[in-house]
Amino acid sequence: MTVLENLLEQIRACRLCEAHLPLGPNPVLRAEASARLLIVGQAPGTKVHASGKPWDDQSGKRLRQWLGLEPEVFYNASKVAIIPMGFCYPGKGKSGDLPPRPECAQHWHQQLLSLLPNLQLTLLVGKYAQDYFLGKKAKGSLTNTVANWQQYLPQYMPMPHPSPRNQFWLKRHPWFEAEAVPEVKSLVSAAFSLT
Repeated sequence: MTVLENLLEQIRACRLCEAHLPLGPNPVLRAEASARLLIVGQAPGTKVHASGKPWDDQSGKRLRQWLGLEPEVFYNASKVAIIPMGFCYPGKGKSGDLPPRPECAQHWHQQLLSLLPNLQLTLLVGKYAQDYFLGKKAKGSLTNTVANWQQYLPQYMPMPHPSPRNQFWLKRHPWFEAEAVPEVKSLVSAAFSLT
């Protein structure tokens, strides 16, 4: 067993915030050391919690369209690592799911990232991922950070969450799908073509 495989086993057995999880712990993530692309989202929803398969919902369908990836590539952990800010479903809030639990990033993220040496691009999907990875370089709001996406390349690509709930945001900001999405597709393709 590799160091990464051992770490993933530990994470899947994690119970750090069990008392705060309404559906109980079920860490959902995927990674192999050879991965070229890292997708960092928020936390699993109820459908993903039930299936144990990341982005196994309408948000995932739109995300795969944005990236230009078929499911067999998207779910190939040797190419695409999927490490959300929170690994378990955090529960329901007033206007959607609660924020990702902070324990995952605090306890596991740096260990995981240190074992992914081949990453060419990290997609920061949503404000939680952007704030964590960009820190003071984030622009305050998701809209401003995503609007300045060129500033974060070639390492990071900030993106809005592809949830159907964000349809209004996408309609108000057509430049994202017109300008940023074609660039994302090109960057993802280039990351996989490198040897």
